[in-house]
Amino acid sequence: MSYRELERRYGFEVYTKRDVTLVRGEGATVWDDMGREYIDCAAGIGVASVGHANGKVAAAIAAQADTLITCPGSFYNDVRARFLEKLIGIAPKGLSRAFLCNSGTESIEAAIKFARFTTGRTDFVSCMRGFHGRTLGSLSATFKKEYREPFAPVVPGFSYVPFNDLEKMAAAVTDRTAAVIVELVQGEGGIRVADAEFVRKLRGLCDERGVLLIVDEVQTGFCRTGRMFACEHFALVPDIMCLAKAMAGGMPIGATLCSERVRAPVGRHGTTFGGNPLACAAALAAIGFMEEQALWEQAAEKGDYFVRRLAPSLTGTVREIRHLGLMIGIELKEKATPYLAALLDRGVIALSAGPTVIRLLPPLVISYEQLDAVARLLADVMRAGAARSATASEEIPR
Repeated sequence: MSYRELERRYGFEVYTKRDVTLVRGEGATVWDDMGREYIDCAAGIGVASVGHANGKVAAAIAAQADTLITCPGSFYNDVRARFLEKLIGIAPKGLSRAFLCNSGTESIEAAIKFARFTTGRTDFVSCMRGFHGRTLGSLSATFKKEYREPFAPVVPGFSYVPFNDLEKMAAAVTDRTAAVIVELVQGEGGIRVADAEFVRKLRGLCDERGVLLIVDEVQTGFCRTGRMFACEHFALVPDIMCLAKAMAGGMPIGATLCSERVRAPVGRHGTTFGGNPLACAAALAAIGFMEEQALWEQAAEKGDYFVRRLAPSLTGTVREIRHLGLMIGIELKEKATPYLAALLDRGVIALSAGPTVIRLLPPLVISYEQLDAVARLLADVMRAGAARSATASEEIPR
């Protein structure tokens, strides 16, 4: 059997798969089992920011695997201790402790529990188009009905307001609200960036009403937006910040960073694999690489460069380009799926962000030559799409 047949036969199919078997990667390039090369503008959904098969991360994993792979939180560990020190050292000032877990959705779950315990309140407000994960608590904070309704009833007490609408946010926050959960750049929601004034006033609203502010930086964290964390664009310090994806160069890890205001005593939460030495060693190496290479600067410069390079060649099929660093959304006037398929045929892996948005989250080490190639291929795909649309329009009887 082929690898695809084996996965189809034995895997629990919860994904819509593309007809490609990826077997190797280096930097911003991946190869399939037939030897075909692709420029990866998905990076494992924003995970491989330091590049595939990063040498420093691979060496750290190998050395740690040969030393100690697992160590539960009921014991101290040298690598975990050093990683916690590094993580808090680069975090926004005011976030002084971290709970380590294995994924973004787990970091949101911890934040929900910590907020309820700290405030004694039960309810949460999040934003329309927001995405916070697929486990039951994080799913409850996620706006899209198609994700939530098949599993109803989800956790009660969650409500949703339009992104960047402070008036409706203020109306939704009550004396039952434990926390507001917000992404500063909505990833799954179409690469939509928060307004600075909304963020400033939201922080004030939460302080005024005794509500915790949870910022979901699972996708934006670790240099993606042109800063180490998106919070830095807004001079914002949340009460809780949720992290994962790019933290360990591809190893599964998550973290819930908390201010001194947040309480979670012994016995109230836990994890078997969270903070294991293998993931912590990988994260130390990945963050070290980010700092050595100033990847936040690369993300800012390359994101601006790519948009400048792409914008003049786009057709009327494109409604808008939105970006912050190398977090790029190209909103179309029609469905994105055919364009994603056409890009894949031309050797570019990209993502969607809603039905009409092409999302690009390349490794931050992507070269300018690769960015030029992606811009050229995107323009080709857009021109072909515009031609198809024009032909279809001419064929409609009048």
